[in-house]
Amino acid sequence: MATRSAALRVDWAKVTTSLGLRGQTVASLQAFKKRNEDARRKLQQLSEQPTTVDFEQYRSVLKNQAVVAEIEKRFAAFKPATYDVNRQIKAIEAFEVEAVKNAEATKEQVGLELKDLEKTLANIETARPFEDLTTEDIGKAAPIVEQKTAELVSKGRWSVPGYKERFGDLSVL
Repeated sequence: MATRSAALRVDWAKVTTSLGLRGQTVASLQAFKKRNEDARRKLQQLSEQPTTVDFEQYRSVLKNQAVVAEIEKRFAAFKPATYDVNRQIKAIEAFEVEAVKNAEATKEQVGLELKDLEKTLANIETARPFEDLTTEDIGKAAPIVEQKTAELVSKGRWSVPGYKERFGDLSVL
């Protein structure tokens, strides 16, 4: 590992100029550099390939068969960690179903509110001017106004609390 990183750090052009190398020595050094780069490239290619272990070859080479048998046993027993993602997928699907349901309910509610707002807008656009309204018209439109007025009159109150502060004193006119 250390020699490989050292070979990567060598400035080949500087080596030839600083040492004053010429002729065959420079050619040999360049050939070495090329072989080094080819070897690194080949190592990279080989490291990217899947590897299989030939235990028979090790049995034929090594005298200690117990070591090979132990390694083969552990190699065969090795199982990469697997994760069951079905539970997460089911949770995501359930969340998605719930989200779609909520979106549909929201869509319906927004649709109802939109219809109500369109109806209100149509009422505003077609309404008579405020000056033309009578107390009977207001009573029909908002029965709570008549109820509140009757309640205030029954208690002996003839003015609405906060009216003068909000709209001014109209008796001065």
